[in-house]
Amino acid sequence: MTITGRILDLASILLAALVAGVFWGPWLAVSRSMNSFSPTVLLALVQRMDRNLGSVMGVLMPVALASMIAVLVNSYRSRPETFYPTLFGFALFLMTLLVTAFVEVPIVTQIRAWTVATMPADWQRLRDRWVSFHLLRVVGGMTGLALLVAGPVLR
Repeated sequence: MTITGRILDLASILLAALVAGVFWGPWLAVSRSMNSFSPTVLLALVQRMDRNLGSVMGVLMPVALASMIAVLVNSYRSRPETFYPTLFGFALFLMTLLVTAFVEVPIVTQIRAWTVATMPADWQRLRDRWVSFHLLRVVGGMTGLALLVAGPVLR
């Protein structure tokens, strides 16, 4: 393997670890108990997480995906033991992006506009939907990260 391949692998793994960490941390710290929070606490948490993570993930996720594409291009035909795990890891991270864009962000966009007085009658359903799909992102991100690490480690 060339030094370029090693650098691309390392960059891809580090960036994917940051993305997976952003999924894992809130799940571990907050999401598992989300149904126990009062409306006031829930709104404060979701709005704070949105402010703290929204812009960061808007840059980090595309850069991480681009780094995986670079590994795919670099390893195609020359390193199948890296190419295929990276391809499947990329697919999982792409799935997490789609879940984020089409499920999570629309829910957070609604919550951003809420106050305790204006919360809809079905707010618990939306909260539970967000938590369920967030778990899908955690599993996808961690499994995708494991696949990205597997290629270089198992070669």
